[in-house]
Amino acid sequence: MSQHTRQETTPQAITSGGTPAPERADAPDGRRLGLTLGMLVLPMYVALGAPSVALPAIGRALAVPFGATAWILAGWSLTSALAMPVAGRLLVRWSPFQVLVAGVVALAAGSVLAGAGPALSVVIVGRLIGGAGAGATVIAVFAAATALPGRQRIRALGTIAAASATASGCGTLLGGAVTAWLGWRAVLAIPALALPLLLAAWPSRRALTGSGSGERNGSTGRLDVAGAAVLSVLAGSLITLLQAHSVGLPAPVTLAVAAAGTLAAVGLWWRVRSTPDGFVPRRVIASRGFLAAGLIGGTVFAGYYGVLFRAPSLIEQVMGGGPLEAGVLLVPAAACSVLAGRLVGTLTDRFTGWQVSAGLAALTVAGVLVVAIFTGPIPIVVGTALTVCGFAGAQAVLVSLAPDLVAADDRDTAQGLLNFMNALGGGIGPAAVAGLSGIMPVPVALAVLAVLPLAGLVLSLTWRPAAGRRPEPGATRGSPR
Repeated sequence: MSQHTRQETTPQAITSGGTPAPERADAPDGRRLGLTLGMLVLPMYVALGAPSVALPAIGRALAVPFGATAWILAGWSLTSALAMPVAGRLLVRWSPFQVLVAGVVALAAGSVLAGAGPALSVVIVGRLIGGAGAGATVIAVFAAATALPGRQRIRALGTIAAASATASGCGTLLGGAVTAWLGWRAVLAIPALALPLLLAAWPSRRALTGSGSGERNGSTGRLDVAGAAVLSVLAGSLITLLQAHSVGLPAPVTLAVAAAGTLAAVGLWWRVRSTPDGFVPRRVIASRGFLAAGLIGGTVFAGYYGVLFRAPSLIEQVMGGGPLEAGVLLVPAAACSVLAGRLVGTLTDRFTGWQVSAGLAALTVAGVLVVAIFTGPIPIVVGTALTVCGFAGAQAVLVSLAPDLVAADDRDTAQGLLNFMNALGGGIGPAAVAGLSGIMPVPVALAVLAVLPLAGLVLSLTWRPAAGRRPEPGATRGSPR
């Protein structure tokens, strides 16, 4: 494969104030396409919010500790995270629409299996399959959105972020109602409704087909299976270790998982250095600002999903009600995502993306601490609302930023890896809260969780994007740095 020297320039991914990059006259309307794409991700994010309300009922029905049910959320986030970089690499050969169809099929099949599972282990397997389909679907959606120019891109991403956060938050209401009326199994099967939504997205198939193709990248290289494997083992080991105590994992098994994770970390480091065009390309993660964006997003997602895991059960304890009451009370928190999605475009006209992400991380820290410190349903709802705003805004800002940090033909790979880091944070949040709650009071566990978005806040404030450089939009891939 020939390699070319990359030209570089100062990044202007999200400007501090000024005029956005010029747009084509025939560019699609960002908000309209965003509505279509946002509709497609609704089942994926409902699959996160809805089961969170049903977890106490699932634990009672399957006779397992409540902490063990965290795998229902964390497992979904884990395979969703792992599927994202895989889907990003598949976009070299497939169109976003093809990846979308494959993702939705896996999503529906896994959700049906989870809903029919007679034991927690089968439920978790179904969630793992469904999560993988969700990850592929999300990447296909983002591939179409990030192909839009300038202002249309942030409009589309803001709409998608609002839809995803609303679905994950309003999923608590839907989950509560379905649990009360139809049972928890129906809640886990809800994402199968993604299949009919494919028909609704059919009129937009041209936009979903033409924005990501292998011809653009000019690469049809084989998938780096070894690189994907070590990354998967590393992520899985981390999630498992965080929940080892809450699920009663025997000490020998815990040590074996830790050893596997350590070996996977070493293997990933070696693979990145020895295989520049592997599953985790060295030139992508070496791009200035890329790892920072991923870490910030991951910490914000961890704070949001950690609160989402615990908030419904805390409300049930305080109110003495059931999943329906908890779902109803969390609706105002979900509604905040619409406001966050609309405001993010305005904020990025006045501040840099890194400054906006700092504010969003600060909101997440505050939200986690409010839920940790104060008792009563109102503080729980307020704290959850703050984390919802952080989640919705960070998703739009950081995903929009990623394409401008790397060479044009690395865009899909970068999106996959960035979303992997974000979704992995979403798996770490519930796993950390579940694991810590087994050895300390829940408020203390949530306070410890706040350290993660706090680290994202510090990173956002200390990052200096003006010193960064990125490839020209038309540059081809070059030799690794």
